Amino acid sequence: MQHTEVYEKELAFQTKRRRATVNFIKIISDYWYDDTIELILFRNQLLDRNVSEILSLLEYAGHFVEKPISIFDALEMAKAIGKLDLPPSKLDIGKLVYEFHSCDTSIDVFIAEKLIAAEKVVHFEPRDVVLYGFGRIGRLLARELMARTGKGNLMRLRAIVTRGEITETVLEKRASLLRDDSVHGEFRGSVSIDFENSSLIINGSTVKMISANKPEEIDYTKYGIQDALIIDNTGAFRDKKALDRHLKSKGASKVLVTAPAKGIPNIVYGVNHQEHSPDTVDVFSAASCTTNAITPVLKAIEESFGIVNGHLETIHAYTNDQNLVDNMHSKYRRGRAAALNMVITETGAGKAVAKAYPILEGKLTSNAIRVPVPNGSLAILNLRIENAASKESVNQAVKSYALEGSLVEQIKYSMSNELVSSDIVGTASPSIYDSNATIATADGKNIVLYVWYDNEYGYSHQVMRLARYVSKVRRFTFY
Repeated sequence: MQHTEVYEKELAFQTKRRRATVNFIKIISDYWYDDTIELILFRNQLLDRNVSEILSLLEYAGHFVEKPISIFDALEMAKAIGKLDLPPSKLDIGKLVYEFHSCDTSIDVFIAEKLIAAEKVVHFEPRDVVLYGFGRIGRLLARELMARTGKGNLMRLRAIVTRGEITETVLEKRASLLRDDSVHGEFRGSVSIDFENSSLIINGSTVKMISANKPEEIDYTKYGIQDALIIDNTGAFRDKKALDRHLKSKGASKVLVTAPAKGIPNIVYGVNHQEHSPDTVDVFSAASCTTNAITPVLKAIEESFGIVNGHLETIHAYTNDQNLVDNMHSKYRRGRAAALNMVITETGAGKAVAKAYPILEGKLTSNAIRVPVPNGSLAILNLRIENAASKESVNQAVKSYALEGSLVEQIKYSMSNELVSSDIVGTASPSIYDSNATIATADGKNIVLYVWYDNEYGYSHQVMRLARYVSKVRRFTFY
Protein backbone atom coordinates (compact mmCIF):
# COMPACT_ATOMS: atom_id res chain seq x y z
CA MET A 1 0.00 0.00 0.00
CA GLN A 2 2.86 2.33 0.84
CA HIS A 3 4.40 1.89 -2.61
CA THR A 4 1.06 2.62 -4.25
CA GLU A 5 0.66 5.87 -2.28
CA VAL A 6 4.16 7.00 -3.27
CA TYR A 7 3.43 6.18 -6.89
CA GLU A 8 0.13 8.11 -6.81
CA LYS A 9 1.92 11.13 -5.34
CA GLU A 10 4.52 10.93 -8.08
CA LEU A 11 1.81 10.85 -10.73
CA ALA A 12 0.07 13.84 -9.17
CA PHE A 13 3.31 15.81 -9.10
CA GLN A 14 4.10 14.97 -12.73
CA THR A 15 0.62 16.12 -13.76
CA LYS A 16 1.07 19.39 -11.88
CA ARG A 17 4.50 19.89 -13.41
CA ARG A 18 3.32 19.25 -16.96
CA ARG A 19 0.34 21.60 -16.55
CA ALA A 20 2.72 24.32 -15.38
CA THR A 21 4.85 23.64 -18.46
CA VAL A 22 1.82 24.04 -20.73
CA ASN A 23 1.18 27.47 -19.17
CA PHE A 24 4.86 28.31 -19.56
CA ILE A 25 4.77 27.40 -23.26
CA LYS A 26 1.74 29.65 -23.80
CA ILE A 27 3.52 32.58 -22.16
CA ILE A 28 6.61 31.99 -24.30
CA SER A 29 4.50 32.14 -27.47
CA ASP A 30 2.45 35.14 -26.35
CA TYR A 31 5.55 37.17 -25.48
CA TRP A 32 7.15 36.41 -28.83
CA TYR A 33 4.20 37.01 -31.12
CA ASP A 34 2.70 39.92 -29.15
CA ASP A 35 5.80 41.76 -27.91
CA THR A 36 8.88 40.27 -29.71
CA ILE A 37 10.26 39.12 -26.36
CA GLU A 38 12.15 35.83 -26.72
CA LEU A 39 12.75 33.67 -23.66
CA ILE A 40 15.65 31.22 -23.77
CA LEU A 41 17.17 28.80 -21.26
CA PHE A 42 20.96 28.92 -21.09
CA ARG A 43 21.18 29.53 -24.84
CA ASN A 44 18.58 26.89 -25.65
CA GLN A 45 15.57 28.02 -27.67
CA LEU A 46 12.20 27.56 -25.99
CA LEU A 47 9.86 28.66 -28.76
CA ASP A 48 8.04 25.78 -30.50
CA ARG A 49 9.18 23.25 -27.89
CA ASN A 50 6.84 20.64 -26.44
CA VAL A 51 6.33 19.82 -22.76
CA SER A 52 8.87 17.00 -22.61
CA GLU A 53 11.52 19.06 -24.37
CA ILE A 54 11.04 21.97 -21.95
CA LEU A 55 11.33 19.71 -18.92
CA SER A 56 14.43 18.06 -20.34
CA LEU A 57 16.07 21.47 -20.89
CA LEU A 58 15.26 22.47 -17.31
CA GLU A 59 16.93 19.30 -16.07
CA TYR A 60 20.02 20.14 -18.13
CA ALA A 61 20.00 23.68 -16.71
CA GLY A 62 19.93 22.36 -13.16
CA HIS A 63 22.95 20.14 -13.79
CA PHE A 64 24.74 23.00 -15.55
CA VAL A 65 24.47 25.50 -12.68
CA GLU A 66 24.46 22.76 -10.00
CA LYS A 67 21.23 24.09 -8.56
CA PRO A 68 17.65 22.99 -9.35
CA ILE A 69 15.79 25.09 -11.92
CA SER A 70 12.14 24.08 -11.60
CA ILE A 71 9.33 24.72 -14.04
CA PHE A 72 7.41 26.42 -11.24
CA ASP A 73 10.22 28.93 -10.69
CA ALA A 74 10.51 29.50 -14.45
CA LEU A 75 6.76 30.05 -14.75
CA GLU A 76 6.69 32.63 -11.95
CA MET A 77 9.67 34.43 -13.46
CA ALA A 78 7.95 34.49 -16.86
CA LYS A 79 4.82 35.99 -15.31
CA ALA A 80 6.91 38.67 -13.58
CA ILE A 81 8.55 39.60 -16.89
CA GLY A 82 5.10 40.21 -18.34
CA LYS A 83 4.44 42.99 -15.81
CA LEU A 84 7.21 45.13 -17.34
CA ASP A 85 6.95 47.28 -20.46
CA LEU A 86 9.94 45.91 -22.35
CA PRO A 87 11.22 46.63 -25.87
CA PRO A 88 12.02 43.70 -28.22
CA SER A 89 14.21 41.52 -26.01
CA LYS A 90 16.03 38.22 -25.65
CA LEU A 91 16.08 37.05 -22.03
CA ASP A 92 17.69 33.99 -20.46
CA ILE A 93 15.08 32.91 -17.97
CA GLY A 94 17.39 30.21 -16.63
CA LYS A 95 20.01 32.77 -15.62
CA LEU A 96 17.32 34.97 -14.09
CA VAL A 97 15.96 32.11 -11.97
CA TYR A 98 19.49 31.08 -10.97
CA GLU A 99 20.37 34.59 -9.81
CA PHE A 100 17.03 35.08 -8.07
CA HIS A 101 17.78 32.09 -5.84
CA SER A 102 20.71 34.05 -4.41
CA CYS A 103 18.81 37.20 -3.47
CA ASP A 104 16.35 38.03 -0.69
CA THR A 105 14.01 40.42 -2.48
CA SER A 106 10.64 39.86 -4.15
CA ILE A 107 10.55 38.49 -7.66
CA ASP A 108 8.95 41.69 -9.03
CA VAL A 109 11.63 43.93 -7.52
CA PHE A 110 14.37 41.55 -8.64
CA ILE A 111 13.22 41.43 -12.25
CA ALA A 112 12.72 45.20 -12.45
CA GLU A 113 16.27 45.79 -11.19
CA LYS A 114 17.83 43.19 -13.48
CA LEU A 115 16.12 44.50 -16.61
CA ILE A 116 16.29 48.23 -15.88
CA ALA A 117 18.80 48.72 -18.71
CA ALA A 118 16.00 47.95 -21.18
CA GLU A 119 14.82 51.52 -20.70
CA LYS A 120 17.90 52.75 -22.60
CA VAL A 121 17.30 50.68 -25.73
CA VAL A 122 17.14 52.80 -28.88
CA HIS A 123 14.21 52.18 -31.22
CA PHE A 124 15.07 50.50 -34.52
CA GLU A 125 13.25 49.81 -37.76
CA PRO A 126 12.69 46.34 -39.27
CA ARG A 127 15.28 45.31 -41.85
CA ASP A 128 14.67 43.66 -45.22
CA VAL A 129 16.88 40.63 -45.92
CA VAL A 130 17.77 39.00 -49.24
CA LEU A 131 19.37 35.56 -49.47
CA TYR A 132 21.74 35.46 -52.42
CA GLY A 133 22.02 31.72 -53.03
CA PHE A 134 19.84 28.92 -51.70
CA GLY A 135 22.08 25.99 -50.81
CA ARG A 136 22.62 24.26 -47.47
CA ILE A 137 23.26 27.43 -45.46
CA GLY A 138 20.78 29.52 -47.44
CA ARG A 139 17.90 27.16 -46.72
CA LEU A 140 18.74 26.94 -43.01
CA LEU A 141 18.85 30.74 -42.85
CA ALA A 142 15.48 30.89 -44.60
CA ARG A 143 14.02 28.44 -42.07
CA GLU A 144 15.35 30.44 -39.15
CA LEU A 145 14.36 33.84 -40.54
CA MET A 146 10.80 32.70 -41.20
CA ALA A 147 10.45 30.79 -37.93
CA ARG A 148 11.64 33.86 -36.01
CA THR A 149 9.69 36.51 -37.89
CA GLY A 150 7.23 37.05 -35.03
CA LYS A 151 5.56 40.43 -35.46
CA GLY A 152 8.01 41.26 -38.24
CA ASN A 153 9.79 44.10 -36.47
CA LEU A 154 13.26 42.55 -36.60
CA MET A 155 14.54 41.00 -39.85
CA ARG A 156 12.21 40.21 -42.75
CA LEU A 157 13.13 37.73 -45.47
CA ARG A 158 11.89 39.41 -48.64
CA ALA A 159 13.66 37.67 -51.52
CA ILE A 160 15.90 34.80 -52.57
CA VAL A 161 18.24 35.10 -55.55
CA THR A 162 19.26 32.07 -57.61
CA ARG A 163 20.64 31.45 -61.09
CA GLY A 164 18.67 29.98 -63.98
CA GLU A 165 15.10 30.26 -65.16
CA ILE A 166 12.42 30.13 -62.46
CA THR A 167 9.90 27.65 -63.82
CA GLU A 168 7.04 26.08 -61.91
CA THR A 169 9.07 22.88 -61.58
CA VAL A 170 12.06 24.82 -60.23
CA LEU A 171 9.85 26.56 -57.67
CA GLU A 172 8.35 23.22 -56.58
CA LYS A 173 11.84 21.76 -56.12
CA ARG A 174 13.02 24.80 -54.16
CA ALA A 175 9.96 24.54 -51.93
CA SER A 176 10.49 20.82 -51.43
CA LEU A 177 14.14 21.25 -50.40
CA LEU A 178 13.11 23.91 -47.90
CA ARG A 179 10.22 21.84 -46.58
CA ASP A 180 12.12 18.56 -46.03
CA ASP A 181 15.77 18.16 -45.11
CA SER A 182 17.56 14.81 -44.78
CA VAL A 183 19.68 16.07 -41.86
CA HIS A 184 17.56 18.69 -40.10
CA GLY A 185 14.15 17.17 -40.67
CA GLU A 186 10.84 18.73 -41.60
CA PHE A 187 10.40 22.50 -41.53
CA ARG A 188 8.01 23.44 -38.73
CA GLY A 189 5.85 25.62 -40.91
CA SER A 190 4.14 25.79 -44.29
CA VAL A 191 5.78 26.18 -47.71
CA SER A 192 3.90 26.57 -50.98
CA ILE A 193 4.52 28.28 -54.32
CA ASP A 194 3.00 31.19 -56.25
CA PHE A 195 4.17 30.60 -59.80
CA GLU A 196 2.45 33.66 -61.28
CA ASN A 197 4.46 35.92 -58.99
CA SER A 198 7.62 33.74 -58.93
CA SER A 199 7.42 33.43 -55.16
CA LEU A 200 7.55 31.01 -52.28
CA ILE A 201 4.83 31.42 -49.67
CA ILE A 202 6.47 30.57 -46.35
CA ASN A 203 4.29 30.59 -43.24
CA GLY A 204 1.84 32.71 -45.21
CA SER A 205 4.41 35.38 -46.15
CA THR A 206 5.54 36.05 -49.72
CA VAL A 207 9.24 35.62 -50.49
CA LYS A 208 10.15 36.69 -54.02
CA MET A 209 12.35 34.35 -56.08
CA ILE A 210 14.68 36.36 -58.34
CA SER A 211 16.82 34.96 -61.13
CA ALA A 212 20.14 36.75 -61.75
CA ASN A 213 23.64 36.03 -62.99
CA LYS A 214 25.14 39.31 -61.82
CA PRO A 215 24.27 40.97 -58.49
CA GLU A 216 24.63 44.51 -59.81
CA GLU A 217 21.84 43.93 -62.36
CA ILE A 218 19.12 43.49 -59.73
CA ASP A 219 16.73 46.27 -58.79
CA TYR A 220 15.32 45.18 -55.44
CA THR A 221 13.17 48.30 -55.15
CA LYS A 222 10.91 46.87 -57.88
CA TYR A 223 9.76 44.35 -55.29
CA GLY A 224 9.30 46.89 -52.49
CA ILE A 225 12.65 46.01 -50.92
CA GLN A 226 14.64 48.90 -49.43
CA ASP A 227 17.89 49.25 -47.48
CA ALA A 228 18.35 45.48 -47.57
CA LEU A 229 20.98 43.26 -46.03
CA ILE A 230 22.23 40.85 -48.71
CA ILE A 231 23.41 37.55 -47.25
CA ASP A 232 25.61 35.92 -49.88
CA ASN A 233 25.88 32.17 -49.33
CA THR A 234 26.90 31.16 -52.87
CA GLY A 235 30.61 30.78 -52.11
CA ALA A 236 31.31 32.45 -55.46
CA PHE A 237 32.29 35.89 -54.15
CA ARG A 238 35.23 35.79 -51.74
CA ASP A 239 36.90 39.25 -51.78
CA LYS A 240 35.87 42.85 -51.30
CA LYS A 241 35.87 43.76 -54.98
CA ALA A 242 33.49 40.93 -55.85
CA LEU A 243 31.25 41.46 -52.83
CA ASP A 244 31.01 45.20 -53.45
CA ARG A 245 29.06 44.35 -56.60
CA HIS A 246 26.06 43.67 -54.36
CA LEU A 247 26.10 47.29 -53.19
CA LYS A 248 25.53 48.45 -56.77
CA SER A 249 22.07 46.86 -56.67
CA LYS A 250 19.21 49.27 -56.06
CA GLY A 251 17.75 48.65 -52.61
CA ALA A 252 20.86 46.98 -51.12
CA SER A 253 22.88 48.66 -48.35
CA LYS A 254 24.85 45.97 -46.48
CA VAL A 255 26.46 42.64 -47.42
CA LEU A 256 27.24 39.60 -45.28
CA VAL A 257 29.07 36.65 -46.85
CA THR A 258 28.86 33.20 -45.24
CA ALA A 259 32.47 32.26 -45.94
CA PRO A 260 35.97 33.55 -45.19
CA ALA A 261 36.80 36.52 -47.42
CA LYS A 262 39.74 38.76 -48.22
CA GLY A 263 39.86 42.51 -47.72
CA ILE A 264 36.89 42.69 -45.34
CA PRO A 265 36.40 42.04 -41.61
CA ASN A 266 36.15 38.32 -40.83
CA ILE A 267 33.86 38.13 -37.81
CA VAL A 268 33.29 35.46 -35.20
CA TYR A 269 30.25 36.88 -33.46
CA GLY A 270 30.87 37.19 -29.74
CA VAL A 271 34.63 37.47 -30.20
CA ASN A 272 35.34 40.48 -32.43
CA HIS A 273 32.09 41.83 -33.85
CA GLN A 274 32.21 45.02 -31.79
CA GLU A 275 35.55 45.96 -33.34
CA HIS A 276 33.80 46.72 -36.65
CA SER A 277 30.81 49.04 -36.63
CA PRO A 278 28.05 48.72 -39.25
CA ASP A 279 28.03 52.53 -39.24
CA THR A 280 31.38 52.50 -41.05
CA VAL A 281 31.62 49.02 -42.61
CA ASP A 282 29.28 47.84 -45.39
CA VAL A 283 30.64 44.35 -46.15
CA PHE A 284 31.22 41.66 -43.52
CA SER A 285 32.35 38.03 -43.52
CA ALA A 286 30.97 35.46 -41.06
CA ALA A 287 34.21 33.45 -41.44
CA SER A 288 33.87 29.63 -41.58
CA CYS A 289 32.00 27.10 -39.48
CA THR A 290 35.27 25.73 -38.05
CA THR A 291 36.59 29.20 -37.19
CA ASN A 292 33.33 29.96 -35.38
CA ALA A 293 33.59 26.66 -33.49
CA ILE A 294 37.15 26.93 -32.21
CA THR A 295 37.74 30.67 -31.71
CA PRO A 296 35.39 31.11 -28.70
CA VAL A 297 37.03 28.22 -26.82
CA LEU A 298 40.53 29.38 -27.78
CA LYS A 299 39.68 32.84 -26.46
CA ALA A 300 38.53 31.35 -23.17
CA ILE A 301 41.77 29.36 -22.83
CA GLU A 302 44.01 32.26 -23.87
CA GLU A 303 42.42 34.62 -21.37
CA SER A 304 42.49 32.00 -18.59
CA PHE A 305 45.87 30.32 -19.06
CA GLY A 306 47.68 31.81 -22.07
CA ILE A 307 48.44 29.81 -25.22
CA VAL A 308 52.07 29.21 -26.27
CA ASN A 309 51.25 27.27 -29.44
CA GLY A 310 49.12 24.41 -30.64
CA HIS A 311 47.69 22.26 -33.40
CA LEU A 312 44.06 22.05 -34.51
CA GLU A 313 42.70 18.92 -36.17
CA THR A 314 39.15 19.10 -37.49
CA ILE A 315 37.17 15.93 -38.04
CA HIS A 316 34.68 17.39 -40.49
CA ALA A 317 31.52 16.08 -42.11
CA TYR A 318 31.80 15.70 -45.86
CA THR A 319 30.52 18.57 -47.99
CA ASN A 320 29.09 19.16 -51.44
CA ASP A 321 32.58 20.06 -52.65
CA GLN A 322 33.60 16.39 -52.49
CA ASN A 323 32.71 13.68 -54.97
CA LEU A 324 30.09 11.04 -54.18
CA VAL A 325 32.09 8.51 -56.23
CA ASP A 326 35.73 8.53 -57.28
CA ASN A 327 36.24 11.15 -59.98
CA MET A 328 38.49 14.00 -61.03
CA HIS A 329 38.77 16.88 -58.55
CA SER A 330 40.86 20.04 -58.48
CA LYS A 331 42.32 18.96 -55.13
CA TYR A 332 44.03 15.72 -54.30
CA ARG A 333 42.06 13.21 -52.17
CA ARG A 334 38.79 15.18 -52.35
CA GLY A 335 38.05 13.31 -55.55
CA ARG A 336 37.60 10.05 -53.64
CA ALA A 337 34.11 8.88 -52.65
CA ALA A 338 33.04 11.05 -49.70
CA ALA A 339 30.70 8.55 -48.07
CA LEU A 340 33.26 5.72 -48.16
CA ASN A 341 36.51 7.36 -47.05
CA MET A 342 38.15 9.42 -44.38
CA VAL A 343 39.90 12.08 -46.41
CA ILE A 344 42.85 14.15 -45.22
CA THR A 345 42.63 17.69 -46.58
CA GLU A 346 43.80 21.15 -45.70
CA THR A 347 41.98 23.77 -43.65
CA GLY A 348 42.82 27.41 -43.15
CA ALA A 349 41.24 27.44 -39.69
CA GLY A 350 44.56 27.92 -37.87
CA LYS A 351 45.33 31.11 -39.78
CA ALA A 352 41.69 32.19 -39.92
CA VAL A 353 41.46 32.28 -36.12
CA ALA A 354 44.07 35.05 -36.09
CA LYS A 355 41.88 37.25 -38.29
CA ALA A 356 39.22 37.28 -35.58
CA TYR A 357 41.59 36.96 -32.62
CA PRO A 358 45.00 38.41 -33.59
CA ILE A 359 46.73 37.48 -30.31
CA LEU A 360 47.01 33.92 -31.69
CA GLU A 361 48.78 35.02 -34.89
CA GLY A 362 51.43 32.43 -35.84
CA LYS A 363 50.75 30.18 -32.84
CA LEU A 364 48.54 27.54 -34.45
CA THR A 365 48.85 24.92 -37.17
CA SER A 366 45.86 23.06 -38.57
CA ASN A 367 44.69 20.23 -40.74
CA ALA A 368 41.41 18.48 -41.50
CA ILE A 369 39.97 15.03 -42.04
CA ARG A 370 36.66 14.75 -43.89
CA VAL A 371 34.69 11.77 -42.62
CA PRO A 372 31.62 9.84 -43.88
CA VAL A 373 28.89 11.71 -41.97
CA PRO A 374 26.66 14.31 -43.68
CA ASN A 375 26.73 16.79 -40.77
CA GLY A 376 28.23 17.22 -37.32
CA SER A 377 31.95 17.88 -36.87
CA LEU A 378 34.63 17.80 -34.19
CA ALA A 379 37.69 19.98 -33.58
CA ILE A 380 40.56 18.63 -31.50
CA LEU A 381 42.67 21.39 -29.95
CA ASN A 382 46.14 20.26 -28.78
CA LEU A 383 47.52 23.27 -26.91
CA ARG A 384 50.67 24.20 -25.03
CA ILE A 385 49.66 26.70 -22.33
CA GLU A 386 51.66 29.25 -20.33
CA ASN A 387 50.12 28.63 -16.91
CA ALA A 388 49.77 25.03 -15.80
CA ALA A 389 46.25 23.70 -15.41
CA SER A 390 44.48 20.50 -14.47
CA LYS A 391 41.56 18.98 -16.34
CA GLU A 392 39.25 20.29 -13.62
CA SER A 393 40.57 23.86 -13.75
CA VAL A 394 40.38 23.96 -17.55
CA ASN A 395 36.80 22.70 -17.50
CA GLN A 396 35.82 25.17 -14.79
CA ALA A 397 37.31 28.05 -16.78
CA VAL A 398 35.40 27.14 -19.93
CA LYS A 399 32.22 26.56 -17.94
CA SER A 400 32.43 30.08 -16.51
CA TYR A 401 32.57 31.49 -20.06
CA ALA A 402 29.57 29.38 -21.00
CA LEU A 403 27.63 30.70 -18.00
CA GLU A 404 28.30 34.44 -18.23
CA GLY A 405 30.10 37.02 -20.32
CA SER A 406 30.35 37.73 -24.04
CA LEU A 407 30.56 34.08 -25.16
CA VAL A 408 27.46 32.57 -23.55
CA GLU A 409 25.74 32.21 -26.94
CA GLN A 410 28.85 30.69 -28.48
CA ILE A 411 29.94 28.00 -25.99
CA LYS A 412 27.66 25.19 -24.90
CA TYR A 413 29.16 23.20 -22.04
CA SER A 414 28.40 19.49 -22.30
CA MET A 415 28.57 17.21 -19.27
CA SER A 416 27.42 14.09 -21.12
CA ASN A 417 29.47 10.90 -21.04
CA GLU A 418 27.66 9.64 -24.12
CA LEU A 419 28.04 12.55 -26.59
CA VAL A 420 28.45 11.50 -30.23
CA SER A 421 28.20 13.44 -33.47
CA SER A 422 24.50 12.81 -34.14
CA ASP A 423 23.65 14.24 -30.70
CA ILE A 424 24.89 17.70 -31.57
CA VAL A 425 22.91 18.11 -34.81
CA GLY A 426 20.52 21.00 -34.33
CA THR A 427 22.59 22.79 -31.67
CA ALA A 428 22.45 26.58 -32.06
CA SER A 429 25.77 27.23 -30.30
CA PRO A 430 28.77 27.07 -32.66
CA SER A 431 30.96 25.42 -29.99
CA ILE A 432 29.92 22.39 -27.94
CA TYR A 433 32.63 21.83 -25.36
CA ASP A 434 32.98 18.14 -24.41
CA SER A 435 34.09 18.47 -20.78
CA ASN A 436 34.43 14.74 -20.19
CA ALA A 437 36.92 14.36 -23.05
CA THR A 438 39.38 17.02 -21.81
CA ILE A 439 42.95 15.82 -21.26
CA ALA A 440 45.73 17.53 -19.30
CA THR A 441 49.31 16.28 -18.93
CA ALA A 442 50.84 15.65 -15.52
CA ASP A 443 52.80 18.92 -15.61
CA GLY A 444 49.65 20.80 -16.66
CA LYS A 445 51.35 22.50 -19.60
CA ASN A 446 49.68 20.55 -22.40
CA ILE A 447 45.93 20.19 -22.79
CA VAL A 448 43.75 18.51 -25.40
CA LEU A 449 40.22 19.84 -25.87
CA TYR A 450 37.36 18.38 -27.90
CA VAL A 451 34.92 20.85 -29.43
CA TRP A 452 31.90 19.55 -31.37
CA TYR A 453 29.95 21.70 -33.80
CA ASP A 454 27.00 21.44 -36.12
CA ASN A 455 28.80 22.82 -39.14
CA GLU A 456 25.46 23.79 -40.73
CA TYR A 457 22.95 24.68 -38.00
CA GLY A 458 25.32 26.11 -35.40
CA TYR A 459 27.11 28.15 -38.05
CA SER A 460 23.82 29.44 -39.46
CA HIS A 461 22.90 30.77 -36.03
CA GLN A 462 26.22 32.61 -35.86
CA VAL A 463 25.38 34.13 -39.23
CA MET A 464 21.99 35.19 -37.85
CA ARG A 465 23.58 36.81 -34.81
CA LEU A 466 25.99 38.74 -37.01
CA ALA A 467 23.17 39.66 -39.40
CA ARG A 468 21.20 41.25 -36.56
CA TYR A 469 24.30 43.22 -35.55
CA VAL A 470 24.99 44.39 -39.11
CA SER A 471 21.31 45.27 -39.59
CA LYS A 472 21.27 47.18 -36.27
CA VAL A 473 18.20 45.32 -35.05
CA ARG A 474 19.88 44.08 -31.91
CA ARG A 475 17.35 43.61 -29.15
CA PHE A 476 17.82 44.21 -25.46
CA THR A 477 19.45 41.09 -24.07
CA PHE A 478 19.96 39.48 -20.68
CA TYR A 479 22.01 36.31 -20.61
